[in-house]
Amino acid sequence: MNEAAQREIMQQQEMVLSDEERQPCEVWTRVMGYHRPVTSFNIGKKGEHYERQFFREARVA
Repeated sequence: MNEAAQREIMQQQEMVLSDEERQPCEVWTRVMGYHRPVTSFNIGKKGEHYERQFFREARVA
């Protein structure tokens, strides 16, 4: 097996981390023209953020 094939197999394997190896990820979003971390939102704004639906527009031919 060549080196490229070995790398591909390793990338396909699922990586499993223990809780001790994980670190929190801070999510930021744009609100009222500037970026803020979601953790700083009040309870109402957090609810609005989690209800958002993301979409991708199709390209015009």
